[in-house]
Amino acid sequence: MTRVVEGRLVTPQGLVTGALRFGERIVEIIPASSPYASAGEERYVLSGFIDVHVHGGGGGDTMDGPQGVRTLARFHLGHGTTTLYPTTITHPWEAILRALESVRQVMADGDPQLPDLPGVHLEGPFISSRRLGAQPPCPQSPTPEKIGQLLELGTVRLVTMAPEIAGGLEAAARLARAGVRVSVGHSAATFEQAQALLAVVKAEEGVVGFTHLYNAMGGLAGREPGVVGAALADGDSFAELILDGHHVHRGSFLAAFRAKPGHVLLVTDAIRACGLPEGTTELGGQRVTVAAGAARLEDGTLAGSVLTLDQALRNAVAAGLSLQEASTLLSFVPANYLGLTDRGALEVGRRADLVVLGADLRAREVYVAGRRVVG
Repeated sequence: MTRVVEGRLVTPQGLVTGALRFGERIVEIIPASSPYASAGEERYVLSGFIDVHVHGGGGGDTMDGPQGVRTLARFHLGHGTTTLYPTTITHPWEAILRALESVRQVMADGDPQLPDLPGVHLEGPFISSRRLGAQPPCPQSPTPEKIGQLLELGTVRLVTMAPEIAGGLEAAARLARAGVRVSVGHSAATFEQAQALLAVVKAEEGVVGFTHLYNAMGGLAGREPGVVGAALADGDSFAELILDGHHVHRGSFLAAFRAKPGHVLLVTDAIRACGLPEGTTELGGQRVTVAAGAARLEDGTLAGSVLTLDQALRNAVAAGLSLQEASTLLSFVPANYLGLTDRGALEVGRRADLVVLGADLRAREVYVAGRRVVG
């Protein structure tokens, strides 16, 4: 059985007015001779969004157990996220292992009404005590035993790590050999230390990234480029960016976008408060207040976000990107980063992970592998 959606199709070749025929995968792209309109409203059909860094949403959190994972996944699905990597936070090691086991359980369930969950993003505990950001103060070293446990569980696909911590380079090499992406983040590393980790990962033919570029890694200066300088100077690495209007200035976003073509991806870094009324919430057991669209600890530190990826898309367009350019930051680039060659673009043969947006660029319909799950 195949379905058809019509509208302005956001393809790698540009906007194509017409129809998309699909089953589990895209079967055919059918151009039309005139703009498509439904009830007077223009529609855009995009490849489904991929969020590689999301802690929570809709009241659920990755650390809550299986129900928390399902809650956050279901919430973000409503905003066009068809592939999602539940993300942990720094906690005692046993709590982290429990969270990973919970995600594995949800992955095994294969709920057709949820986004695809290919694996977990482990953010913490292998980070610097000098760049915790909103992470709880219990960083740990990536010992061979801990890395072995992660690889044995088989759910971790991306690990945020500070290059300068004890055992960091050895752990990065081992993770890269196993196909796990290694992302530099929550780090006080020098430019040279960051480069050393990049070199180690690339020597293993691995893929390296940078976690929420600009945040929890210091700044860029002429004589001290630091982690930001290492990210912008390296053309092969990927870089996450939280485009919520609080974490990153529009100019800094555009600088990264121009410096790293095809390698900048937008993430939410959303917490459980995303989608809920503003007020008091928590992150990793810490009190967080959400006000004016920003989540902050009591000392004012930004504590994740209340961003959704459809809002990130709108913010990118408002910053000056075309809809096609913005769409790639939410689908094609993260798919390349995580090696998801079966999705990420409106092309024949790829998974029919789709989001249909109205003229206001808000999600109206969402499809996961051809199944209509929203709208």
